[in-house]
Amino acid sequence: MCHPRYFPFACRRARFFAYAVLRLAAKGKFGASDLHISLMNKVNHLLERVFPEQRLFLRSEDSTRFIRLSPLTQALGWTGSAAFIAWSIIATAVLLMDSIGSGNLRDQAQREKLLYEERLQTLSEQRDARATEAAAAQERFNLALAEISDMQSELLASEERRKEFETGIGVIQATLRRTMHERDAAKDNLAEMVATQKENGAGAGGSGPVQANATLAFLTSELSRTAAERDLVAQNAAQAENFAQDMLYDARLRDERNDQIFRQLEDAVTVSMEPLDKMFAKSGMSVDHILDQVRQGYSGQGGPMTPLIMSTRGQRPDPDAERANNILNELDKMNLYRIAAQKMPFGMPVKSGFRFTSGFGSRWGRMHNGTDFAAPIGTPVYAPADGVVVSASWSSGYGRLIKIRHEFGIETRYAHLSRMNVQKGQRVSRGDRIGDIGNSGRSTGPHLHYEVRVGGKPINPMIYIKAAKDVL
Repeated sequence: MCHPRYFPFACRRARFFAYAVLRLAAKGKFGASDLHISLMNKVNHLLERVFPEQRLFLRSEDSTRFIRLSPLTQALGWTGSAAFIAWSIIATAVLLMDSIGSGNLRDQAQREKLLYEERLQTLSEQRDARATEAAAAQERFNLALAEISDMQSELLASEERRKEFETGIGVIQATLRRTMHERDAAKDNLAEMVATQKENGAGAGGSGPVQANATLAFLTSELSRTAAERDLVAQNAAQAENFAQDMLYDARLRDERNDQIFRQLEDAVTVSMEPLDKMFAKSGMSVDHILDQVRQGYSGQGGPMTPLIMSTRGQRPDPDAERANNILNELDKMNLYRIAAQKMPFGMPVKSGFRFTSGFGSRWGRMHNGTDFAAPIGTPVYAPADGVVVSASWSSGYGRLIKIRHEFGIETRYAHLSRMNVQKGQRVSRGDRIGDIGNSGRSTGPHLHYEVRVGGKPINPMIYIKAAKDVL
């Protein structure tokens, strides 16, 4: 067929010829064969300018033959060849475009894979850093416990030495007062005896001076003994004063050292407690309620974190004891945090080789109550916290579904599994492998549908995952 845009003259001739032939045929002047031959001749005549008649000679041993190629035959051959070439060009272009597109997709997938691996590497390094920090915090915690135990022993020993020192000072003061009283009484008796001797000296006869000398010698010896005792008491008092000064100096040094130790312990406890406070605050649950429930389950007393109880004898509590008790209370709170963190779903159900495909919220006009982790079939699924399996069975659209009940009214669900490694009633711990990712139930591809419910109400699982990102 001719195109009027590219061959206007040929198209007009062809339309005129076809119109004339049809009119002659209608008048009955041509038969069917004559019409066909006339039409072929007209077509060949029109195409002869572009495709002149060609002859293809075939020579054999005894004769020579030729094949006549009419303009119409050549036109058909050229048209077929052109159509084939055009089809080849178009097909090649399509293949090239598809290849280029596939190459771009592969490059993009490779880049995304590299970025994902870099992100995994960064997360792994951060996890190792947090583990190192946790180990260092645990070591500081153990050192703090040891130092507090030593301080408690020193405080008890110091209290005993202070009691002994107070008792010795009391005995020395009582002895000094008694000696001074005896000395004064002896002086008074000596004065009275001397006066009496003078009054009775004349009538006593010869025995009076002898008796007076004996009495005077006795009093002199008693005074000497009393003076020696007084000097000894004074010496003991001076030694006690020096000992008290040494005790005060040692007490100041001990107070300064204890203050430095307390400051280091308080800083270490603050650094360790701050991320835990933030993690539990971001969980959206009442921190006091969580700690009270953990404390009720672990209500035993005793051990290194038991508060110090010392007698104050009606006075104000010792500041060091108060600081030590505050530190012990913070350490006890940290221990409660550690226990609660094991029982709440702060861990990741899938640890590697996954990507987030659908988050919590409205999707396609319906509520999506969880978070989807896309990964190959067979990727391990782990329990994010301690708990008890309440269901492990097939559940229509969810496929193979596992439900785990945790403390504080929390329940987690794991859907579309390919395999379940736990049974109903089984107790699991954080990090236990409970199943594998699959494509069971109503699913468009292999992935894990992960839900967290508090009191039966679904909440966003990323709240717990993001809260523990910098801690666990």
